[in-house]
Amino acid sequence: MNRRELLAGIAALGLAGRAEAKPLMPLHDAPREMLSPPFVNGAGRDLTLEDFRGKVVLLNIWATWCVPCREEMPTLDALQARLGGDDFHVLPLSIDRAGLKVVRRFYEEIGIQHLDIYLADSTRAMWAFGALGLPTTILIGRGGEELGRLVGPAEWDSPEIISQMQTIINEKE
Repeated sequence: MNRRELLAGIAALGLAGRAEAKPLMPLHDAPREMLSPPFVNGAGRDLTLEDFRGKVVLLNIWATWCVPCREEMPTLDALQARLGGDDFHVLPLSIDRAGLKVVRRFYEEIGIQHLDIYLADSTRAMWAFGALGLPTTILIGRGGEELGRLVGPAEWDSPEIISQMQTIINEKE
């Protein structure tokens, strides 16, 4: 088997390829309890997920050095622009060890306008959220419970995901 055949086989299995290979956020049969390690916002203020209680949150654990993370970030920005508000928030949680400065520079380089900056200790965040790879995105209900999870990139501004998120936002707990 040559390299091209191997890569084609991996792509066919859905283990590689563009973000649109996974169009929807997989949801759990029942909500799951979550841990919430501390993190900081762009101003250095200490936060936890409790600060977002009452909103549906799409928590995206990412890093500037993660290529799939970098590629999906504009779609998260577009999702926040479209649905963000009192009922919904995209929370891009960077685990960059270089700190807030590198995240700010990345946002400026690619033109992120609607996402806030958040930063967590990489080891603590990966362990507490049970993230096995990057990006890991967790859908969190208004009461702080995990509703669904996706490991790997997605096209977060696709019509299918926007529709799914709107349905979840409109469900009152």
